[in-house]
Amino acid sequence: MTAAAGFAAWVGAAVIVLADGRRGLAAGIGLVALGFTVLAWTDGLWPAGAILLAGGAVCVFELVRTGPQEWGLMPPASTPRLILAVVVGILSLWVAASVTTGPGASLRFASLVVLGLMAGRLLQSQSPTAVLTAAAGLALALAGASGLAPNGAGLAPYLFGAVIAAGALMIPAEESRGA
Repeated sequence: MTAAAGFAAWVGAAVIVLADGRRGLAAGIGLVALGFTVLAWTDGLWPAGAILLAGGAVCVFELVRTGPQEWGLMPPASTPRLILAVVVGILSLWVAASVTTGPGASLRFASLVVLGLMAGRLLQSQSPTAVLTAAAGLALALAGASGLAPNGAGLAPYLFGAVIAAGALMIPAEESRGA
Protein backbone atom coordinates (compact mmCIF):
# COMPACT_ATOMS: atom_id res chain seq x y z
CA MET A 1 0.00 0.00 0.00
CA THR A 2 2.79 2.44 0.87
CA ALA A 3 4.66 1.65 -2.32
CA ALA A 4 1.55 2.45 -4.36
CA ALA A 5 1.10 5.71 -2.44
CA GLY A 6 4.72 6.72 -3.10
CA PHE A 7 4.28 5.84 -6.76
CA ALA A 8 1.07 7.93 -6.90
CA ALA A 9 2.92 10.92 -5.45
CA TRP A 10 5.65 10.53 -8.10
CA VAL A 11 3.09 10.24 -10.91
CA GLY A 12 1.31 13.35 -9.63
CA ALA A 13 4.53 15.33 -9.47
CA ALA A 14 5.47 14.12 -12.96
CA VAL A 15 2.08 15.25 -14.28
CA ILE A 16 2.62 18.70 -12.75
CA VAL A 17 6.01 18.86 -14.48
CA LEU A 18 4.55 17.73 -17.81
CA ALA A 19 1.28 19.72 -17.80
CA ASP A 20 0.60 23.31 -18.70
CA GLY A 21 -3.22 23.19 -18.56
CA ARG A 22 -5.31 23.57 -15.44
CA ARG A 23 -6.89 20.12 -15.64
CA GLY A 24 -3.51 18.46 -15.93
CA LEU A 25 -2.17 20.49 -13.01
CA ALA A 26 -5.30 19.63 -10.98
CA ALA A 27 -4.84 15.91 -11.66
CA GLY A 28 -1.19 16.14 -10.63
CA ILE A 29 -1.72 18.01 -7.36
CA GLY A 30 -4.61 15.67 -6.56
CA LEU A 31 -2.36 12.62 -6.95
CA VAL A 32 0.38 14.23 -4.85
CA ALA A 33 -2.10 15.00 -2.07
CA LEU A 34 -3.62 11.51 -2.28
CA GLY A 35 -0.20 9.86 -2.13
CA PHE A 36 0.88 11.77 0.98
CA THR A 37 -2.55 11.24 2.55
CA VAL A 38 -2.27 7.46 2.21
CA LEU A 39 1.31 7.54 3.52
CA ALA A 40 0.14 9.47 6.59
CA TRP A 41 -2.79 7.10 7.11
CA THR A 42 -0.58 4.01 6.91
CA ASP A 43 1.56 5.49 9.68
CA GLY A 44 -1.56 5.84 11.82
CA LEU A 45 -1.76 9.61 11.42
CA TRP A 46 -5.44 9.80 10.42
CA PRO A 47 -6.01 13.48 11.30
CA ALA A 48 -2.81 14.49 9.48
CA GLY A 49 -3.87 12.56 6.39
CA ALA A 50 -7.31 14.16 6.47
CA ILE A 51 -5.70 17.61 6.67
CA LEU A 52 -3.48 16.88 3.66
CA LEU A 53 -6.45 15.51 1.73
CA ALA A 54 -8.47 18.65 2.48
CA GLY A 55 -5.60 20.91 1.37
CA GLY A 56 -5.21 18.93 -1.85
CA ALA A 57 -8.95 19.02 -2.49
CA VAL A 58 -8.96 22.82 -2.20
CA CYS A 59 -6.06 22.97 -4.67
CA VAL A 60 -7.89 20.76 -7.17
CA PHE A 61 -11.10 22.76 -6.75
CA GLU A 62 -9.32 26.08 -7.34
CA LEU A 63 -7.57 24.80 -10.47
CA VAL A 64 -10.74 23.34 -11.94
CA ARG A 65 -12.91 26.31 -10.98
CA THR A 66 -10.95 29.14 -12.58
CA GLY A 67 -9.37 29.76 -15.94
CA PRO A 68 -9.43 27.83 -19.19
CA GLN A 69 -10.05 24.11 -18.80
CA GLU A 70 -7.44 22.35 -20.92
CA TRP A 71 -5.20 19.42 -20.04
CA GLY A 72 -2.02 20.70 -21.66
CA LEU A 73 -0.14 17.42 -21.16
CA MET A 74 3.14 17.07 -23.03
CA PRO A 75 3.07 20.32 -25.01
CA PRO A 76 5.64 20.76 -27.79
CA ALA A 77 9.25 20.91 -26.58
CA SER A 78 8.49 19.08 -23.33
CA THR A 79 11.10 16.35 -23.80
CA PRO A 80 13.45 17.89 -21.18
CA ARG A 81 10.59 17.87 -18.68
CA LEU A 82 9.89 14.19 -19.41
CA ILE A 83 13.56 13.36 -18.91
CA LEU A 84 13.54 15.32 -15.63
CA ALA A 85 10.49 13.39 -14.37
CA VAL A 86 12.04 10.01 -15.18
CA VAL A 87 15.56 10.76 -13.91
CA VAL A 88 14.40 12.29 -10.63
CA GLY A 89 12.07 9.32 -10.11
CA ILE A 90 14.87 6.80 -10.69
CA LEU A 91 17.35 8.70 -8.51
CA SER A 92 14.83 9.05 -5.68
CA LEU A 93 13.92 5.37 -5.90
CA TRP A 94 17.59 4.44 -5.69
CA VAL A 95 18.13 6.64 -2.63
CA ALA A 96 14.96 5.44 -0.90
CA ALA A 97 15.43 1.74 -1.65
CA SER A 98 19.15 1.07 -1.52
CA VAL A 99 20.72 3.82 0.53
CA THR A 100 18.02 4.25 3.16
CA THR A 101 16.18 0.95 3.46
CA GLY A 102 13.81 0.12 6.27
CA PRO A 103 10.55 1.52 7.52
CA GLY A 104 9.48 4.75 5.90
CA ALA A 105 11.26 4.12 2.60
CA SER A 106 8.08 4.91 0.63
CA LEU A 107 7.69 8.23 2.45
CA ARG A 108 11.34 9.08 1.83
CA PHE A 109 10.92 8.22 -1.86
CA ALA A 110 7.74 10.28 -2.20
CA SER A 111 9.27 13.23 -0.35
CA LEU A 112 12.48 13.21 -2.40
CA VAL A 113 10.81 12.81 -5.77
CA VAL A 114 8.08 15.41 -5.18
CA LEU A 115 10.50 17.95 -3.69
CA GLY A 116 12.93 17.47 -6.58
CA LEU A 117 10.31 17.68 -9.30
CA MET A 118 8.51 20.65 -7.77
CA ALA A 119 11.79 22.53 -7.41
CA GLY A 120 12.55 21.82 -11.07
CA ARG A 121 9.08 23.00 -12.12
CA LEU A 122 9.45 26.18 -10.07
CA LEU A 123 12.76 26.99 -11.73
CA GLN A 124 11.77 26.35 -15.34
CA SER A 125 8.12 27.39 -15.55
CA GLN A 126 6.87 30.60 -17.11
CA SER A 127 3.18 30.01 -16.32
CA PRO A 128 1.99 31.59 -13.05
CA THR A 129 -0.55 28.81 -12.53
CA ALA A 130 2.11 26.12 -12.94
CA VAL A 131 4.42 27.94 -10.52
CA LEU A 132 1.66 28.22 -7.90
CA THR A 133 0.75 24.55 -8.38
CA ALA A 134 4.40 23.56 -7.94
CA ALA A 135 4.57 25.70 -4.78
CA ALA A 136 1.45 23.93 -3.48
CA GLY A 137 3.03 20.54 -4.25
CA LEU A 138 6.18 21.64 -2.46
CA ALA A 139 4.15 22.60 0.63
CA LEU A 140 2.31 19.26 0.63
CA ALA A 141 5.59 17.34 0.23
CA LEU A 142 7.24 19.22 3.09
CA ALA A 143 4.22 18.60 5.28
CA GLY A 144 4.21 14.91 4.40
CA ALA A 145 7.95 14.64 5.04
CA SER A 146 7.38 15.74 8.62
CA GLY A 147 6.20 12.17 9.19
CA LEU A 148 9.88 11.19 9.07
CA ALA A 149 10.51 12.90 12.41
CA PRO A 150 11.68 10.32 14.97
CA ASN A 151 9.26 11.32 17.72
CA GLY A 152 6.39 12.56 15.59
CA ALA A 153 5.97 16.16 14.57
CA GLY A 154 2.36 16.56 15.61
CA LEU A 155 -0.35 18.04 13.42
CA ALA A 156 1.12 21.54 13.01
CA PRO A 157 3.33 20.82 9.95
CA TYR A 158 0.46 19.07 8.19
CA LEU A 159 -1.91 21.93 8.94
CA PHE A 160 0.57 24.59 7.81
CA GLY A 161 1.41 22.66 4.63
CA ALA A 162 -2.25 22.19 3.71
CA VAL A 163 -3.08 25.84 4.40
CA ILE A 164 -0.09 27.05 2.37
CA ALA A 165 -0.96 24.70 -0.51
CA ALA A 166 -4.59 25.79 -0.55
CA GLY A 167 -3.67 29.46 -0.18
CA ALA A 168 -1.12 29.34 -2.98
CA LEU A 169 -3.77 28.44 -5.52
CA MET A 170 -6.14 31.10 -4.27
CA ILE A 171 -3.68 33.80 -5.32
CA PRO A 172 -4.99 35.38 -8.50
CA ALA A 173 -2.64 34.56 -11.36
CA GLU A 174 -3.18 36.02 -14.78
CA GLU A 175 -1.87 33.91 -17.62
CA SER A 176 0.28 35.69 -20.16
CA ARG A 177 -1.21 36.09 -23.61
CA GLY A 178 2.10 35.51 -25.39
CA ALA A 179 4.30 37.97 -27.23
